[in-house]
Amino acid sequence: MPSVRLAFMGFGNVGRALGGLLLEKQDELRQRYDLSWHVSGIATGSHGSAIDPSGLDLRRALELAAQGESLNRLASAPQTQTGVAFVRTCGADVLFENTPVDYEAGQPATAHIQAALEAGMHVVTANKGPVVHAYRPLTDLARQRGRRFLFESAVMDGAPIFSLWRETLPGCRLNSFRGILNSTTNMILTSMEAGMGFDDAVRHCQSIGIAETDPSGDILGWDAAVKVAALVTVLMDHPIKPDQVDRRGIEDLTSEKIEQARGDGKRWRLICAAAREGQRVLASVRPEQVGPQDALFNVAGTSSSITFYSDTLGPLTITEENPGPRTTAYGLLADFLNAVAVE
Repeated sequence: MPSVRLAFMGFGNVGRALGGLLLEKQDELRQRYDLSWHVSGIATGSHGSAIDPSGLDLRRALELAAQGESLNRLASAPQTQTGVAFVRTCGADVLFENTPVDYEAGQPATAHIQAALEAGMHVVTANKGPVVHAYRPLTDLARQRGRRFLFESAVMDGAPIFSLWRETLPGCRLNSFRGILNSTTNMILTSMEAGMGFDDAVRHCQSIGIAETDPSGDILGWDAAVKVAALVTVLMDHPIKPDQVDRRGIEDLTSEKIEQARGDGKRWRLICAAAREGQRVLASVRPEQVGPQDALFNVAGTSSSITFYSDTLGPLTITEENPGPRTTAYGLLADFLNAVAVE
């Protein structure tokens, strides 16, 4: 197999973790799948971009990014001005699209993915926005071009959620699901149970890198709502947008409420759920008190869990404990292999 040309759109924590994982498994991929690769382009939001069809030095790119330096010095071709221009000129076979999520429209990631598919690339992303806002047109475009549009890491990092239903449960109809899907809010609530105030718990999440400088997307439930919308759109074949999810965040949960729940033997958790009701799917994100008999009672810290209810199986639960950028990167790597190497 000829060397597969890779491009990175976005080179933050997840993109760099993927770069490290590709280097770590380089020999294994060659031996196990007869697969070799090189990086033809990297575009970042704050550290410049570089294109070299003959292959960029990925190790050096990782070093420069870690030091906060520009990648421009690695380029053999002029810098492009826009993300779409980068996609069209990078000459890749596979695009890893990992720019920040846009809850309202899924841009500019959707435009990047469309341009890549039109150029004949496979696309792998951890971005939830395009899955929610453009799943069907992008999937149709990928099929027309004989390429794959894959997004395992969009929900629950590297846990096999989408591929579970796509590949191993044929003929199974998903009727409902319920789970904890936002690591930041779960860590905030766990920290408050340990005695922290709300603001201190948020700052703690920021200090360990799981909350943004502006954490409102997590606290107000938007990140969880986008994930619910993605699951409903793909797994239940019922396209919905985040603003169609009945959404309440954790902003009103005080230390007093946390302590009162503990006194009753319960815990507050931000619960994500969806269920079919006739021709509709009702979806929600809301804080709920759960007791010891609930499967979500012991899901703490950054862990996440989801239980699926179908027409053929009993409850099927997947739990992921304390994920990080490396687990998200593995989901991207798995999608990459499924696109180019796994029969």
